Amino acid sequence: MDHVIYQLKHHPLTLASPKKAEKQTSSSFQEMLEKETGLKVSKHAEKRLRDRSIELKDEKWNLIHHKVQEAKQKGLDETLVLSKEAALIISAKNSTVITAMDRKEASSQIFTNINGTIIID
Repeated sequence: MDHVIYQLKHHPLTLASPKKAEKQTSSSFQEMLEKETGLKVSKHAEKRLRDRSIELKDEKWNLIHHKVQEAKQKGLDETLVLSKEAALIISAKNSTVITAMDRKEASSQIFTNINGTIIID
Protein backbone atom coordinates (compact mmCIF):
# COMPACT_ATOMS: atom_id res chain seq x y z
CA MET A 1 0.00 0.00 0.00
CA ASP A 2 1.36 3.39 -1.00
CA HIS A 3 1.11 6.04 1.79
CA VAL A 4 2.12 9.02 -0.32
CA ILE A 5 -0.20 12.00 -0.63
CA TYR A 6 -0.29 13.51 -4.09
CA GLN A 7 -1.23 17.10 -4.67
CA LEU A 8 -3.85 17.61 -7.36
CA LYS A 9 -3.63 20.68 -9.52
CA HIS A 10 -6.75 22.78 -9.85
CA HIS A 11 -8.21 23.11 -13.27
CA PRO A 12 -8.03 26.76 -14.41
CA LEU A 13 -11.59 26.70 -15.74
CA THR A 14 -13.73 26.04 -12.70
CA LEU A 15 -17.46 26.51 -12.77
CA ALA A 16 -19.08 29.09 -10.53
CA SER A 17 -20.85 27.66 -7.52
CA PRO A 18 -24.68 27.85 -7.49
CA LYS A 19 -24.57 30.40 -4.64
CA LYS A 20 -22.46 32.78 -6.71
CA ALA A 21 -24.79 32.43 -9.70
CA GLU A 22 -27.82 33.06 -7.48
CA LYS A 23 -26.21 36.13 -5.96
CA GLN A 24 -25.51 37.58 -9.40
CA THR A 25 -29.14 37.08 -10.42
CA SER A 26 -30.50 38.71 -7.28
CA SER A 27 -28.15 41.66 -7.46
CA SER A 28 -29.13 42.25 -11.07
CA PHE A 29 -32.80 42.31 -9.99
CA GLN A 30 -31.95 44.82 -7.27
CA GLU A 31 -29.88 46.91 -9.65
CA MET A 32 -32.62 46.87 -12.26
CA LEU A 33 -35.31 47.81 -9.75
CA GLU A 34 -33.23 50.58 -8.23
CA LYS A 35 -32.33 51.92 -11.67
CA GLU A 36 -35.93 51.86 -12.88
CA THR A 37 -37.73 53.04 -9.76
CA GLY A 38 -35.22 54.28 -7.23
CA LEU A 39 -36.38 51.62 -4.74
CA LYS A 40 -33.92 49.25 -3.09
CA VAL A 41 -34.92 45.80 -1.86
CA SER A 42 -33.28 44.39 1.26
CA LYS A 43 -31.96 40.82 1.12
CA HIS A 44 -34.68 39.79 3.56
CA ALA A 45 -37.44 41.32 1.43
CA GLU A 46 -36.00 39.85 -1.76
CA LYS A 47 -36.00 36.38 -0.19
CA ARG A 48 -39.59 36.84 0.96
CA LEU A 49 -40.69 37.99 -2.51
CA ARG A 50 -38.99 35.00 -4.11
CA ASP A 51 -40.15 32.42 -1.52
CA ARG A 52 -43.76 33.59 -1.72
CA SER A 53 -43.73 33.96 -5.52
CA ILE A 54 -44.83 37.58 -5.27
CA GLU A 55 -44.43 39.35 -8.59
CA LEU A 56 -45.18 43.00 -9.14
CA LYS A 57 -45.17 44.54 -12.59
CA ASP A 58 -42.90 47.47 -13.41
CA GLU A 59 -45.86 49.86 -13.47
CA LYS A 60 -46.78 48.81 -9.91
CA TRP A 61 -43.18 49.28 -8.69
CA ASN A 62 -43.13 52.75 -10.27
CA LEU A 63 -46.43 53.66 -8.59
CA ILE A 64 -45.14 52.37 -5.24
CA HIS A 65 -41.97 54.43 -5.61
CA HIS A 66 -43.98 57.55 -6.44
CA LYS A 67 -46.27 57.09 -3.43
CA VAL A 68 -43.32 56.36 -1.11
CA GLN A 69 -41.69 59.61 -2.25
CA GLU A 70 -44.94 61.44 -1.40
CA ALA A 71 -44.92 59.77 2.02
CA LYS A 72 -41.32 60.85 2.57
CA GLN A 73 -42.23 64.46 1.72
CA LYS A 74 -44.96 64.29 4.38
CA GLY A 75 -42.39 63.20 6.96
CA LEU A 76 -43.18 59.48 7.14
CA ASP A 77 -40.37 57.06 7.89
CA GLU A 78 -41.74 53.51 7.81
CA THR A 79 -44.79 52.84 5.65
CA LEU A 80 -47.04 49.88 5.00
CA VAL A 81 -47.87 49.58 1.30
CA LEU A 82 -50.93 47.45 0.52
CA SER A 83 -51.64 46.30 -3.02
CA LYS A 84 -53.80 43.49 -4.36
CA GLU A 85 -50.72 41.27 -4.67
CA ALA A 86 -48.72 42.06 -1.54
CA ALA A 87 -48.14 43.95 1.66
CA LEU A 88 -44.75 45.67 1.83
CA ILE A 89 -43.05 47.49 4.65
CA ILE A 90 -40.93 50.22 3.08
CA SER A 91 -38.56 52.68 4.67
CA ALA A 92 -39.53 55.95 3.02
CA LYS A 93 -36.48 57.57 4.58
CA ASN A 94 -34.05 55.48 2.48
CA SER A 95 -36.43 54.09 -0.19
CA THR A 96 -35.83 50.48 0.84
CA VAL A 97 -38.31 47.58 0.86
CA ILE A 98 -37.76 46.00 4.28
CA THR A 99 -40.10 43.02 4.12
CA ALA A 100 -42.88 41.57 1.98
CA MET A 101 -45.78 39.18 2.35
CA ASP A 102 -48.70 38.15 0.21
CA ARG A 103 -52.12 39.61 0.96
CA LYS A 104 -53.52 36.40 2.46
CA GLU A 105 -50.69 36.27 4.96
CA ALA A 106 -51.01 39.99 5.68
CA SER A 107 -54.70 39.73 6.55
CA SER A 108 -53.94 38.17 9.95
CA GLN A 109 -50.91 40.26 10.92
CA ILE A 110 -50.37 43.14 13.29
CA PHE A 111 -48.04 45.78 11.85
CA THR A 112 -45.93 47.77 14.27
CA ASN A 113 -43.34 50.52 13.97
CA ILE A 114 -45.02 52.11 10.95
CA ASN A 115 -46.25 55.67 10.79
CA GLY A 116 -48.20 55.60 7.56
CA THR A 117 -50.09 53.36 5.16
CA ILE A 118 -50.35 53.54 1.38
CA ILE A 119 -53.17 51.62 -0.29
CA ILE A 120 -52.74 50.84 -3.98
CA ASP A 121 -55.39 48.94 -5.94
